[in-house]
Amino acid sequence: MLPSLPERFLTPEMRTGLYYAAMYLPAGVSTLLLPIWLDGRGIGEEEIGIISATPIFIMIVLNLFVGRIADRAKDWRSVIIAGSLVSAVVSLGFVFIDEFWGILLFNTLVVIPIMAIEPVIDAAAIRMTRRRGTDFARVRIWGTFGYIAMTALAGWLFGWLGIAVFVPIFIATCLMRGVAALPLPLFRAPEGHHAAAPLALSPETATTLRQVFRPWFILTLAGTALLQASHMLMISFGALLWVRAGVPDAALGVLWIVAPVCEIVTMLFFAHFARRFSARHLLLAACIGGIVRWTGMAVSTEIWQLALLQGLHMLTFGLGYMGIVNFIANWTSEDIAAEAQSFYVVMRQVASVLALILFGALVSRFGLSSFLAASVMSAIGATMIFASLAIKETKR
Repeated sequence: MLPSLPERFLTPEMRTGLYYAAMYLPAGVSTLLLPIWLDGRGIGEEEIGIISATPIFIMIVLNLFVGRIADRAKDWRSVIIAGSLVSAVVSLGFVFIDEFWGILLFNTLVVIPIMAIEPVIDAAAIRMTRRRGTDFARVRIWGTFGYIAMTALAGWLFGWLGIAVFVPIFIATCLMRGVAALPLPLFRAPEGHHAAAPLALSPETATTLRQVFRPWFILTLAGTALLQASHMLMISFGALLWVRAGVPDAALGVLWIVAPVCEIVTMLFFAHFARRFSARHLLLAACIGGIVRWTGMAVSTEIWQLALLQGLHMLTFGLGYMGIVNFIANWTSEDIAAEAQSFYVVMRQVASVLALILFGALVSRFGLSSFLAASVMSAIGATMIFASLAIKETKR
């Protein structure tokens, strides 16, 4: 007999999924509208790059520390709630800022807590679902649903009311994220009747962070970090570049939605692919998708062309994200779950900061052609993962 609707919403998976949905609502607003809002205040491309890169740069120092605290806490839940609430309160400061330094300060203070808890919620959710015999992808997919819905709404409001909508809806979504964190389950403790014994560890499973420093493991993390960092050009400058290339305002939200819709397809079928291919083979396919996507972006301005290239997000982000989360979970123990995930995020953030600095300089000079640099990053990532497979071939 199927559980009633209220019972479904009370399951740990559903509460976590609803938090994922709320977690990415502010990103759906800021990714689309923040560059345009900043441009309207006379802030140049290099300064936009600085605003985007500063929280990432700070988190390079803090992420491992947060991951270590989360692993040593009674449950990962407390760290996630704290970060969500801090970000929600600080977002209110956007009402009072209108120049570079104020925007830099408050954007950094809003983003840092969420960047800190992102690897923690991923590590907590995948361990919980594996213990309970459920599918992490079906939980994480709610984040993409939330992102799509908010991007569509933000794009529609922008086309109707203009960029003045950015600040109020950004603050509203940050507050919603804070509230959504409160019902999160206890991730470590088995709940209900689905609890199962902890998964057995293989002899090669890392139980300390030092054991992560194996060449084939590090090469996989570094290659994936470069692939994900290549998205920073799209995240920070994509909408602005499209507007300058003549893409209608009303089409921006639609184009942006194509990517996460295709990402949903990846998450729905990821378990099917994961049974047939190792995580690293999937990551290699994601990097190859990045080469194609970013090369095409450098030479395309028609809406239908951009829509097709946005569809490759199912590889570059969907497959890349699910691949690396599963790769880390496959080869590390629960004792270092958040710390290992945070270690990868530090590598990704280092690559992202360097990429943002590079992209900020390139966009001001080369416009759309800057996407060729993102393509090169994806190619280097593919080479690293191929080298990892050459060093150690595995089935997981």
